[in-house]
Amino acid sequence: MAKPRVIIADEDANYIIPLQFKFVSDFFNKIELEIISDKEYFDEFFSRPQNAEILIVSDELYDSSLQRHNIANVFVMMEQFDEAGTGDLSVNRLFKYTSIKEIFNEIVGKSASALSVADIEKKETQIVLVTSAAGGVGKTTVAMGIAASLSKNYKRVLYINASRLQVYQHMLDNYSAITASDVYTKLASSSQDIYGNIKHVIRKEAFSYLPPFKASLMSLGLSYSVYENIILSAKKSEDFDYIIVDTDTTFDEDKATLLNIADKVVIVTKQTLASVLATNILVSNINGIGAEKYSFICNDFEKEDSNALISPNVALKFTVGDYVEHFLHCEGMKPNELAAESSIQRVSFLIM
Repeated sequence: MAKPRVIIADEDANYIIPLQFKFVSDFFNKIELEIISDKEYFDEFFSRPQNAEILIVSDELYDSSLQRHNIANVFVMMEQFDEAGTGDLSVNRLFKYTSIKEIFNEIVGKSASALSVADIEKKETQIVLVTSAAGGVGKTTVAMGIAASLSKNYKRVLYINASRLQVYQHMLDNYSAITASDVYTKLASSSQDIYGNIKHVIRKEAFSYLPPFKASLMSLGLSYSVYENIILSAKKSEDFDYIIVDTDTTFDEDKATLLNIADKVVIVTKQTLASVLATNILVSNINGIGAEKYSFICNDFEKEDSNALISPNVALKFTVGDYVEHFLHCEGMKPNELAAESSIQRVSFLIM
């Protein structure tokens, strides 16, 4: 069977290289990739009939004559995003100077059938743990924003709020908790396929999520290990690309277990002195904190406010990878609104 053919055409070699690398790293030996950076060769190449699954072409090289060729998906990279620029043509227009990861994910998402993505070897489900050293830092806001942003980038996402008492319902359209008694009976069992047993209650809004429990774990007679069992069982199912686990701030054996099974850990702090010092203490209690597995995010950042992260009086034991700015109406924001924020998008790309 012939490999899907992907053509990237742009005279800007500095732009082509990272996009080329992304295709090679994700589809190595699974596609036929051709690169064109010379206009004269481009014109000569398309003077002959061509067949391809994907053509990614700069707006300088694109013209309507390319429609004559048998190309399943055409993506025009726009220097200036103009909605009306090629509005009458059957092409996908992308703003050239968006993140390469975002562009790549949109191309692959829209071309999944042509690329035979289902036949490409799937990457293992990634467990992403979102946690913090203190409450009130916006951990759940960041976790849900990441989940929605990944979902918008054509990733299959499951969000699990792993709190002893769940209070995240206000961010959802459907506030209702799981009420069926048989579900709690199944959660209390030690079945290795616990996810399969409760899969029917998983809901989908901006992403898939485990609905809130009707009471605290203690009131339901459930141990905290129920979350570990659900997470590992859901990972084994291969239903998702990412499982976003939003945890309690408590640091104990249960948290250590989740840290251990996570593929990536996002630790959220604020710029306040109390939050930074608490994060320092948390870091002191985690082995291997310097590994690539761990990322630190400053949430609710306000440039004009005092910032303990850069204070000469605080010896930081961690390095902040990115900042999520203060949102004026954060309390009323839904996950899809969070996913539209550039800082949330950057954090999700750190994960990808």
